[in-house]
Amino acid sequence: ARRIRSATTDPRPTRGGRLVKAADLFVSCLENENVEYVFGVPGEESLQLVDSLSGSDVRFVTCRHEQGAAFMADVYGRLTGRAGVCLSTLGPGATNLVTGVADANMDMAPLVAISGQAPTTRLHKKSHQVIDLVRLFEPITKFSAEVRTPEIIPEVVRKAFKLAEAEVPGACFIELPQNVAEQESAESAPLRRQSPLPPAPNAAALQRMVELIDASRDPLILAGHGVIRARAADRLVAFAESLNIPVVTTFMAKGVMPATHALFLGTAGLQAHDYSFCGFKQADLLICVGYDMVEYPPDLWRRESQELAHIHSGPAEVDKHYIVSVGLVGDVGTSLDALRERCRRHRHRLSGAPRRDLLAEMWERADDHGFPVKPQKIINDLRQALAPNDIVISDVGAHKMWLARLYEAEQPNTCIISNGFAAMGIALPGAVAAALVHPDRTIVAVTGDGGFMLNSQELETAVRLGVSLVALIWSDSSYGLIEWKQICRLGRPNCVEFGNPDFVQYARSFGAQAHRIGKAEDLLPTLREAIVSRGITVIDCPVDYRENLILTDRLGALVCRD
Repeated sequence: ARRIRSATTDPRPTRGGRLVKAADLFVSCLENENVEYVFGVPGEESLQLVDSLSGSDVRFVTCRHEQGAAFMADVYGRLTGRAGVCLSTLGPGATNLVTGVADANMDMAPLVAISGQAPTTRLHKKSHQVIDLVRLFEPITKFSAEVRTPEIIPEVVRKAFKLAEAEVPGACFIELPQNVAEQESAESAPLRRQSPLPPAPNAAALQRMVELIDASRDPLILAGHGVIRARAADRLVAFAESLNIPVVTTFMAKGVMPATHALFLGTAGLQAHDYSFCGFKQADLLICVGYDMVEYPPDLWRRESQELAHIHSGPAEVDKHYIVSVGLVGDVGTSLDALRERCRRHRHRLSGAPRRDLLAEMWERADDHGFPVKPQKIINDLRQALAPNDIVISDVGAHKMWLARLYEAEQPNTCIISNGFAAMGIALPGAVAAALVHPDRTIVAVTGDGGFMLNSQELETAVRLGVSLVALIWSDSSYGLIEWKQICRLGRPNCVEFGNPDFVQYARSFGAQAHRIGKAEDLLPTLREAIVSRGITVIDCPVDYRENLILTDRLGALVCRD
């Protein structure tokens, strides 16, 4: 930890022999938690904390909106497994954090949000910009607390990070009132970092699951984001290969099973009747590994007659469609290894047709030269331009559905999709965080024009930081996903159209490079040029979302092949 600066030369006796400023102690605790960055917007009530950060090993990243800061912390946490940190001032600054904090909590990304607050001398009454922030953040965090006195700072900070980074991870919130940050206190030190080791699987439950798997004829694995959080992707692949069991992943688990693997059947989550649904339909046992219910509701994929096995770090959520036959609670990787050593190899009969059909659909439009550009071609060109370990950050919208279905992720955390809270606006600020974490990789924010404009101001942040990323905008001047749903359910669109700025001039005004795609065959060379040139590049690519309804009709008429 940093050396805490003495706040005074007052000779009064103290427990530590001198007094220190509370804000310095707080920053010392952040350093003790190995915090690299604090993303935020400074404010009057956080002056002391920002000043203390300037003399520390922690880098303060000045953002253009608190929501952008929270999304950066969100994606930082998801990529690293360590809590991303965001900072705001009181009132409207803190309320601007809410969406990003809620997204991290529901997507189970470790995050610690910190906010300044008015002095404690006016929290008891109606006062300028004062609301009860601790209560505001309680429903969307695992822990929400106010620092009432400097002496408790080490405990509050340590608890916030311990809970944020636990399995299941999530968001925590700390409020630091202005007068508390300014106070002097007897010198104290950060608490030693401690994290409990995940438990080993129960022996009796392990034996029951071995018997269940061995008795099944056509088991299927549904892999969720918990596999990535547990860093157990390689062990999942070894388990599937050893037992010869096919794998379907959720949106948030893309890459946990390489897309080109012979046992991979696809990604589930677009709707109930997708190609991967054929695998669910044929299976007599569903082995859910690291699956969290927010990723894909079980009523969309499970039949009552199917046996259900649950392998996770925590017990199954209560849901009438998710009644488990046996649950194995403990370290995910350890559980998979133990099962792999005990279970017999299967001669599964599950058809490989879903995977082949998905690839056929991809290639059907991959060389289409129609304009606007077909979604399938955009994804195919993107995949060709990127290396296996490059990172795509998806925003929320119609493009997310296409990306989740068709983008072939070969490694975990190379296709980041928010599908718990699923908040629009995450892609660009998330890409900034990804570029800081992995400056050696190409980072692409895949976003719709609606999502891009929610946090486009963070282009300035990216340019100022000197990071490299590509923002690929699928533009259609509409909230495309809502229009898709409106037409399917109501027969007509309503209130979804809007205008856009000239994205090329807009991006260049921030100091970024920019291109507009004028014909389909220009996309791939433009992507490759952007990757080679480094820096910030915005690509405006008009998209043909008429394919949405064609896809709906195709999946509605889908017949599973044996």
